[in-house]
Amino acid sequence: MHQQLSEWFRRAIVDGQLQPGQRLPSSRSLADELKISRVPVMSAYEQLYAEGYLETFVGAGTCVARSIPGRTPKPSGTGPFDVTLPSIENHAPRRISRRAGLIQVPPQTWLNNLGAFRIGVPALDQFPASVWSKLVNRHSRKLPIELMAYGDPMGYLPLRVAIAEYLSTVRAVRCDASQILVTTGSQQALQMCAHVLLDANDRAWVEEPGYPGARHALVRAGVRLVPVPVDQEGMDVAQGIRRGRGARVVYITPSHQFPLGVTMSAARRMQLLNWATRNGAWIIEDDYDSEYRSGGRPIASLQGLDIGERVIYVGTFSKVMFPALRLGYMVVPKDLLPVFFDARDAADTFSSTLYQMVMTDFIREGHFARHIKRMRTLYMERRTALMEAIHKQLRDKLEVIGTEAGMHLVALLPPGIDDVAVSIKAASKGVSARPLSPCYVNPPARGGLILGYGGADVAEILDGVRKLKQCI
Repeated sequence: MHQQLSEWFRRAIVDGQLQPGQRLPSSRSLADELKISRVPVMSAYEQLYAEGYLETFVGAGTCVARSIPGRTPKPSGTGPFDVTLPSIENHAPRRISRRAGLIQVPPQTWLNNLGAFRIGVPALDQFPASVWSKLVNRHSRKLPIELMAYGDPMGYLPLRVAIAEYLSTVRAVRCDASQILVTTGSQQALQMCAHVLLDANDRAWVEEPGYPGARHALVRAGVRLVPVPVDQEGMDVAQGIRRGRGARVVYITPSHQFPLGVTMSAARRMQLLNWATRNGAWIIEDDYDSEYRSGGRPIASLQGLDIGERVIYVGTFSKVMFPALRLGYMVVPKDLLPVFFDARDAADTFSSTLYQMVMTDFIREGHFARHIKRMRTLYMERRTALMEAIHKQLRDKLEVIGTEAGMHLVALLPPGIDDVAVSIKAASKGVSARPLSPCYVNPPARGGLILGYGGADVAEILDGVRKLKQCI
C-alpha cells in the first residue's frame, strides 16, 4: 500500500499535478480520508523525502520540494489514482547515434528456433554435460576468495597458457600465453578490433559474401566497407588491391570461408600477407570452426605464416563447446597488447573466472580433445546424410557447395527464386534455413540457403529437407 501511495505522489509531481512548494495533507488526515492505517502513509512520505520529492517547512508541514522544476499540469483521470503520464509530443527529438542508425537488421525469422539447419549450433545433445557439471561443482565448492574479486582483463592465466599450447599444436599459431586475450566470444573480439585498429571513415576489406556479424562490427565503428569477391581460392587479393587502396584492415575467414566454405590457397595467403606488410594494414583472421574438416587435418592458420606480425587471430569456444559458455579468445601482436588490454577493460572488464577455470580443466584433462574427435566423426555422418537427402529429393533445385569442412554447407537456388522468402516460409515450418543473400554487401546474382547440420540429428535433417522441398 505504501508503494502505491509513493508511486501516485511521484507521478503526480513529475506530471505537474502537484507543483513545487505545494502542501500535502498530513499523514494522519490522509490516512483518515483513505480509511487506512497511518503507517503506509508515513512510509510513503519518508520514501519520497529520501528521494528528494518532498521536504518539510516550519509551520507548513510536508510540501513538494521547491527544487523540482515546475511543469504545466496535465488533465488527470476521474479517480484519485488515475494519473496520466506527460505527453512527449512537444519534447525534444529522441536522437540516437549515427552509428546505431547504420545497422538496420530486418527480422530474421530463421533464427527463432532450434530446428533443422540452424547454423552455428553444435550437437548440444552430444556434449559431455556430466563431465562439465562435475568440473563446475569442483570449482564452485572451493572457489578461492581472490578469484571471486575482479579478474585480469586479459583472462585467467592458466586458461591462456592452455589456449596457447592448443593453438600452437593444432592450429600452427605462433604465440605464447602473454598474447592470449580471453573474450566473451568472437563478436566481442571483432568489435574491439574495429575500435582499436580503425578510425571513422577508414576502409576495410570484407569478403563478398561474408560474415554479417563482422560487417556489423565494422560499420558500427564508422568504417567504410570494401567488398572483395571470393572464388574457389578464397578472397581475390588482386581485386582487393584494385578496389580498396589505402585500406587499414582486412577481415578474412581463410581456413573455412563463411559462408561458401572454400579454403584460401597458399598463393593468396602469401599475397595478402605481403600486401599487408608493405602497406601497414592489419589482418583479422576469424578461425571460427576450422577444427572440423573431413578431408584430413585442419588447415594451418594464416597467422602462423605471418612474419610481420600483422595478423590478429580470433577464435571461439561457441562452436566446439556450446554458445551459452560465452568464451572466446584473440592472439594479439605483442606491440598491440597495451591498447587491447585497455579496450578489454573498458568493454566489460573480464569474463567469468569460474567458467575460465572450468574450461582450463576441461582442456588439461583431455576432455576437449576427445570431444572434438567425437564431434568430427558425428558431423561427417550428418553432412553425408544431408547431402544424400538433397541429392535424392532436391538435386534439380539445389546446387551444393562448401562441403569439406565446418558445420554447414551452402545450397544455391535456381536463378529467380527469392532465398529470403524461402527461409521465411521454412521458418514457419520449424526449419532454420538461413538465406545466403544477406551475406552480400551488393545483391547477388543467385540466392541460396546456408544449411547447418551440426545441431540436427539424421531424422531432423531428413525431415528438414522434406519441408524445404515443399517451401521451394
